[in-house]
Amino acid sequence: MLARRTLRSRVAKCSTYISTRCLSSITILPDASVQTFREQAFAADVPALLPRKSFEDLPAVQKWFLKDPIRIALNRSYLSRYGSAIVPIEISNNEQFSRTEQSLSFFLECVNASSSTFDTRPNRYFSAYVPNARAIKRTKRCNDFFSASTLTAPTARTYLAQAAIADLPQGLRDDVPIPKLVLAAGKGDIYDSSIWLGEAPTYTPLHRDPNPNLFVQLAGTKVVRLFRPNIGRSIFAKVQEKIGASASATMRGEEMMRGAEKKALEEEVWNDNEANEFRTAIWEAELSAGDGLFIPKGWWHSVKGVGAGMTGSVNWWFR
Repeated sequence: MLARRTLRSRVAKCSTYISTRCLSSITILPDASVQTFREQAFAADVPALLPRKSFEDLPAVQKWFLKDPIRIALNRSYLSRYGSAIVPIEISNNEQFSRTEQSLSFFLECVNASSSTFDTRPNRYFSAYVPNARAIKRTKRCNDFFSASTLTAPTARTYLAQAAIADLPQGLRDDVPIPKLVLAAGKGDIYDSSIWLGEAPTYTPLHRDPNPNLFVQLAGTKVVRLFRPNIGRSIFAKVQEKIGASASATMRGEEMMRGAEKKALEEEVWNDNEANEFRTAIWEAELSAGDGLFIPKGWWHSVKGVGAGMTGSVNWWFR
């Protein structure tokens, strides 16, 4: 999304996965074989995109979402079968942010509320967690009752973020089987894995992972910006100095999601202005449903869900 310069020798390799203004081209592997992945991505220790739609056959792609031509939505009928499962949820309301653990049914109701009619009365799904959030569940009666002058835009958003697959019911785990690449490329074991579900825009701030990461898009569109380990450390250090803080790069908390640190990190990573000193160090990829991105160990990255409607992702950290 930024960049004035392209690597001329690799312009032809830029595809719809990558911004047309990409600074550093992320290699799109010629095939999805274990050998190619191991040699050109895993062992080479560089970000790489798998061939387009390599993961479109994951059951979750078909089962979890309704493919409306205008707006992607969750398949509530299917997911509600597992409504009692407890999942981590991030709730944001302007500059306020909190994390909680609630049932999957709670999350589904929040998503339904956030995409329906709103008024100024607090709703039980939000007010206990985010002060002054406004939302009501949609019903035919309330839609007919409220005039346009009383309606207000939604103020609270929910994001099912980093829900460990191992903690999900077996039926949902079966919908996201571990890819062969993850099992065969490294030592064959999984450090952890997560599900991410939320309506765009979604946001994950700049961070690094302690293990290699295969990130797969299930629905919607996400843009990922990556930095080499040394560049990421420099950005993090600059932000800490700018806000007068001294946080640890390996122990990250809610401070990344609100206040001065959130604003400063987002400015350094997503600002397309030429004054941004890290502009030429950005690697960027855009992922749609079925696309997969390999993120090497230690590479810093930030992720945004863009467009309209639901976004969904799954990732596996492996050794």
